[in-house]
Amino acid sequence: MNRLEQILARLTEIRSALAGTGPVDVATLQTEVNELNAERAQIEQRNALLAGLQLPGASSIPQPGAAGAGAAAVEDRFATMEYRAAFMEFAKTGVMASQFAGQEFRANAVTNTTDASAVVPTTILNEVIKKMEVRGSIFAGVRKLNIQGGVEVPILTLKPKATWIGENQVSDRQKVGMNQNVSFSYYGLECRVAISLLTSVVTLAMFEAQISDLIAEAMLIALEAAILRGTGTGQPLGLLVDTRVPAANKVDLTEAEAGTWTAWKKEVFAKIPLAYRSGGSFFMAAGTFETYIDGMTDQQGQPIGRVNAGITEGPQERFAGKPVQLVEDDVIAPFDAAAAGDVIAVFARLSDYAINSNLQLQMFRWFDHETNQWVDKAILIADGKILDPNGVIIVRKAATV
Repeated sequence: MNRLEQILARLTEIRSALAGTGPVDVATLQTEVNELNAERAQIEQRNALLAGLQLPGASSIPQPGAAGAGAAAVEDRFATMEYRAAFMEFAKTGVMASQFAGQEFRANAVTNTTDASAVVPTTILNEVIKKMEVRGSIFAGVRKLNIQGGVEVPILTLKPKATWIGENQVSDRQKVGMNQNVSFSYYGLECRVAISLLTSVVTLAMFEAQISDLIAEAMLIALEAAILRGTGTGQPLGLLVDTRVPAANKVDLTEAEAGTWTAWKKEVFAKIPLAYRSGGSFFMAAGTFETYIDGMTDQQGQPIGRVNAGITEGPQERFAGKPVQLVEDDVIAPFDAAAAGDVIAVFARLSDYAINSNLQLQMFRWFDHETNQWVDKAILIADGKILDPNGVIIVRKAATV
C-alpha cells in the first residue's frame, strides 16, 4: 500500500468515526484531516505533473509506485487497438472478449463492482469530452471537480474588518466562519442508443465516430440545461432555481424597460457586485437579444449591442462590454414567449459553478423484447451546484400592469 492509499484509508476511518455514536476528539481529527488533505493534494499534483512530463527519447514516464526505476511505462489499455476492437464487438454482440472481461483498468473509479458491463475505451471517451468542450460553451466554462460524493465543501463566510488602533490598543479577534457548505450527490446521466442506428456501421473508425456523436450531443444538451435550470432532484441544481441566490439579485423588467439602456443600467448592471463583474457573462435566448438588445441605442444614439465590432468568424454578441451567450429557448425563454415571472436573462460567472464528476462513461447492453432491438446505454455519474451565488443576477419578465 503506497502513501496515497494509506491517506485514503485513514480518511475513511475518520469518516466512519465521525459518523458513529462514540466519543471523538473533533479538534484533533480536524487537524489530522487538514494535514492528510494537504499531503494528498501534494501527492496528486506531483503524480499529475509526472504523468504529463515527456523526456527526450521516451514515450511516457513510469507511474509512481512502479517496480524499480527502469520499470516499463504504464500503457493506457483503453487506447489499444485490441480493446477498441473488443469494445466494438461488445456493442454489437453484448459479449466482451475474454482477455478484457471482468477487468477494471482505470484507477480511482467511482465503483469497482463486478457487474460493470464495459468501460468505454479511451478513444471514444476523450472524443466525447472534446466535443463537449468545443460545442458547449456553458459546459466548457464551469468548474470541474472530482471529489467524493456526499463530502461537504465548506465555504468561507468571514469578511474580516480592519480597525485603526492607538497606542496600547489591540483590535478584536475575528473568528473564521464556516457555517455554509455545499455537498455533491451521485446522479446518473443516461443515454440510450438503439442498435438500428448503428447497423450500417461496419468499421471501427466509423463506429467510434457514430457513437461518440450520439452520446456527445445528447449528454451535452442535458448537462447545459441542468447547469442553468436543473431542479436539484435527481440532477444538478441549476443556478436559475438555486434558493441561495440573494433576493436583491433578482430583477423584474417590463417590456418597455427591456428595450431601454437606462433600465438595464439602473436595474441590472448597477446590482452586479464589483467583485463579480470580471469574467461574468449574460445568458439569454436569441429572441431576447435580437429583439431587445441588438439595435438598442443610448441617449447619444450609439449602438449598445455592438455585434459588428471585432468580428472573428461571425458576430460577437456583447452587451455593455460583457459577453452574451445565446441559449436555446427551452433553457431560457425569449422575452416575448415568456410568462410573467419567467427568467429571460441571467448574468453569472460560470467559474463559480462546479460540476463534480470523474467524467468516465460506462456502456451497458441488453435486448428489448418489446421493440426487438439491441439497446446500448452510456451512463455518466455527475452532480453540479453553484459554489458562490452572490454574483448571479437573474432578470425576469415583469407582470403587465
